[in-house]
Amino acid sequence: MESKFSLPTEVVELPSKGLLYPEDSPLSKGTIEMKYMTAKEEDILTNQNFIRKGIVIDKLLQSLIVTEGFNYNDLLIGDKNAIMIASRILSYGKDYEVEYKGEKITVDLSALDNKETDYSLLEGRKNEFAFKLPHTDNTLTFKLLSHGDEKNIEREIEGLQKLNKDNIAEVTTRLKYMITSVNGITEKKDIREFVDKYLLAKDARALRDYYNKVSPDLDMTITVDTEDGGQEDVDLPITINFFWPDA
Repeated sequence: MESKFSLPTEVVELPSKGLLYPEDSPLSKGTIEMKYMTAKEEDILTNQNFIRKGIVIDKLLQSLIVTEGFNYNDLLIGDKNAIMIASRILSYGKDYEVEYKGEKITVDLSALDNKETDYSLLEGRKNEFAFKLPHTDNTLTFKLLSHGDEKNIEREIEGLQKLNKDNIAEVTTRLKYMITSVNGITEKKDIREFVDKYLLAKDARALRDYYNKVSPDLDMTITVDTEDGGQEDVDLPITINFFWPDA
């Protein structure tokens, strides 16, 4: 039954341009449709159970996304970042006030643009990239992480901390989910052993740098004025008033 009421929506461009999703996925078009926030979404933002579990933002985004036929967990992190910024603009406007070094500044969120990406590396719709470690003879393949991967990483880190509160292991856990093969070996246990015992720190850093280079994302840096009259680029601070402007 058709509703008597209408709600405005907007089409949001994905930084990946949809190039890393299967052709039969609606995300392969490179866009996603989102609605404006309603009172229902404000209920989500104040849901204490969601807040305690750390899932309130994901619940909000899932409610605002109009496009159907895909799994939210499949969203690449860069695309999810763009959706989060778009949802803030659609909900409370483009002006976002933050405090930096004691000074209040207003950021125009609509001015954020995609970071520079070599899209020729994304051809073939296969989320897998080869990289030869510069300080050893090992060649890896890796994938760009999705929202589902991030959830699994968080759960694994939490589990490790329950066993040993001093065992953070965030860097190595993330690498274990990124890397899909080492010298052609794809067994998970072998990849984990390689990361734990054989991956040099300087090779790991080179891998992360290359990952950031090929990963399409929104450029979340802003330019701020410094005390000496110059300017510097800093990461956009995401504070409590990003989705709670009255906090």
